[in-house]
Amino acid sequence: MRDFQMPGRSPVYATNGMAATSMPAATLTALDVLRAGGNAMDAAIAAVAVLGVIEPQSTGIGGDCFCLYAPAGTGKVVAINGSGRAAAGYSIDWFESQGLTEIENTSAHSVTIPGAVNAWETLLAAHGTKGLGELLQPAIRFAAEGWPVHSKVSYDWKRNEDKLRKNGADAFLPNGHAPAVGDRFTQPQLAETLRAIAKHGAKAFYEGPIAANMVATLRAKGGLQTEADFANGLTNAQFVTPISTPWRGYEVFQCPPNGSGMLVLMMMGILGGLETPGEGPLSARRLHRHTEAARLVYRDRDAFLADPTQVDVAVDHLTSGQYLGAMRALIDDARAMPHLPAPGEAMLPVHADTVYLTVVDRDGNACSFINSLFQSFGSGILAANSGVMLQNRGFGFRVERGHPNCIAPNKRPMHTIIPGMVMKDGQAVMPYGVMGGHFQPMGQSLFLTNFLEFGLDIQEAIDLPRLFPYRGKLQVERGIPADIVRELARMGHDIEPAELPHGGGQAIWIDRKRGHLVAGSEPRKDGLALGY
Repeated sequence: MRDFQMPGRSPVYATNGMAATSMPAATLTALDVLRAGGNAMDAAIAAVAVLGVIEPQSTGIGGDCFCLYAPAGTGKVVAINGSGRAAAGYSIDWFESQGLTEIENTSAHSVTIPGAVNAWETLLAAHGTKGLGELLQPAIRFAAEGWPVHSKVSYDWKRNEDKLRKNGADAFLPNGHAPAVGDRFTQPQLAETLRAIAKHGAKAFYEGPIAANMVATLRAKGGLQTEADFANGLTNAQFVTPISTPWRGYEVFQCPPNGSGMLVLMMMGILGGLETPGEGPLSARRLHRHTEAARLVYRDRDAFLADPTQVDVAVDHLTSGQYLGAMRALIDDARAMPHLPAPGEAMLPVHADTVYLTVVDRDGNACSFINSLFQSFGSGILAANSGVMLQNRGFGFRVERGHPNCIAPNKRPMHTIIPGMVMKDGQAVMPYGVMGGHFQPMGQSLFLTNFLEFGLDIQEAIDLPRLFPYRGKLQVERGIPADIVRELARMGHDIEPAELPHGGGQAIWIDRKRGHLVAGSEPRKDGLALGY
């Protein structure tokens, strides 16, 4: 239990339904849907549509999504891949002919065909009880009438003024600047686009005037996207088989590649074979081990993670007990690895800003949902007539001939966004997720071990200070005690204060024994958890 003399918040308890999102209005939207008879899927999609309006730097209909859904009473977890593909005109031959060796994150070449809207419609058809026509109404209202800009949203917006100016997204810089905290921001063009989707379905987004506006915007900036590419997006979403690993009596589920959920399973597999450090979750030994495991699995991500429909991704090998045990043996409790072994090597050969939300309804359906533009405001390219800010997921590709993640026509890039689901004895016990770009697998594994291994309550497990090995540095949040930071440096970690907080999480624990729900929400963002 937390110290009530210190800043913090308590977990939220409820008995009928629960939602946790990164904005209060989105959480309330989800609850309104639940109380009006909708299920967890209905509520999640209504909420994520609202987030795309009032947290526009993080998500929107110009982005992608992934979802894990555990229908009550089935003992199953359903996964959908709603990530978009590169336009058909993009090939390594074209990039080489242009002398381009990388994709700029604000260029039209970084824009993949948005996958979210098709995925929303596909999920509702399979598991919802309501249609887009009803569920998009709150988002339409927020876009048309405006909503006050919250603190973290304003902070992120201000940091990205130059990106928006560079790409001429003037509508997002009223009076030439980012809105201040409390300013009401309206998006009338987006409201009209959402109305069209509500009336005609996803087809209105991928075909006709809205698609034509997005294509014209991209072509004017040198992009190769066509209206045919967008039309193909109408059938993009795919139900896929989730991947999982057993962990201390639970089963942790993730979406398979091209998402990065495999990394969570790898880290949990490495750490699960070590005894729990008695010094606690903020001890140097615990944080050092977690960092070393992350360094190893992110190394493998950069080498192997790609679109499995176009290249072979050796998921079974990389998540096998033998491989993870060999990686575990590389971790020395006394010092950081000065050099990592080559990708895929651990004594064995290898075979060739975002929003997260979760909803559980009164019937026990559990939804774990993540939707993203990737970096803040995605590419920064706004299709002005339709009000759609376009993602920059193509920045995740390599422009490197022969690399598994090399850009190719109609290929999905390596993706960072990952929803999570924990099952026990054939029943969902916790939909959860941690936002934050590349940090997400690290964040998920920190949260899971905080909660399931070290026994912190669900809110404390989200609150706990974080760290992340990135680009050769160990980025530490200010909340990690100074003596622990000094000890990590003594072990050989190159310490760097984190410029920004690491990620943002939401989680709902389904306490089946006592018949209630318990939720936590990210203090590093503006949201909250609510139940009834």
